[in-house]
Amino acid sequence: MNLSSPAGERLAKRVAQMMPCSRTEAEQYIEGAWVKVDGKTVEAPQFRVQTHQTVTIDPQARLEDLRPITIVLNKPADCGLEAAYRLLVPSHRARDATGIRTLQRHFKQLECHVPLADAASGLLIFTQDWRVIRKLEEDKNTIEHELMVEVQGNVSAQALETLQRTVQSDSSYPFTKISLSSSHAKRSTLRFAVKGWHPGWISFLCQSAQLEIVGMRRTRLGRIHLGDLPVGQWRYLIDKV
Repeated sequence: MNLSSPAGERLAKRVAQMMPCSRTEAEQYIEGAWVKVDGKTVEAPQFRVQTHQTVTIDPQARLEDLRPITIVLNKPADCGLEAAYRLLVPSHRARDATGIRTLQRHFKQLECHVPLADAASGLLIFTQDWRVIRKLEEDKNTIEHELMVEVQGNVSAQALETLQRTVQSDSSYPFTKISLSSSHAKRSTLRFAVKGWHPGWISFLCQSAQLEIVGMRRTRLGRIHLGDLPVGQWRYLIDKV
């Protein structure tokens, strides 16, 4: 289907005549994925239809409040932000109980205000909602980030003490809680809870204790938990940041 074809009439005009309804309401029906052209769903009100094409409207069609949405993605490791955006497609949606219908408009004008380093994995938030954007910007120094950090080998009591001592050595350092999640001969996991987002901070701490980072995953941002969201998949956010 060619959206740029100058021939024909706008789909919104055709739908407005069929319903009948206002042009604005027709656009809402189309963007709500209730309209098909020759059996294929079209979500672009500006799509131009020819006289011979068949336009159908779902009998269940209803006007919905097309609110801006927010998406949570479980970013894979070694995945840049541009590549992360490419994962935001209907086929990568995880099962959820939100009841939200996936629409093409949900993937437009999404902003990510608290990114992760390319090598890190875990929770990313993408949003169209100015209220979420404002919350992330205004509270960026107080929102707590929880990260699970895998390091090489065992983590000794001395290494833990060094980490804590480094955090407390300068009052300008971000508030950070550190605990040992698991410790094994080949690989161990540390939990960091940090107020605000400070790129390079955890790497600095681990270097101070001579710990080699082999993986880092953000599991929580404020009240938002990654949960059991599979790597590379996303879900709609209904919780508050």
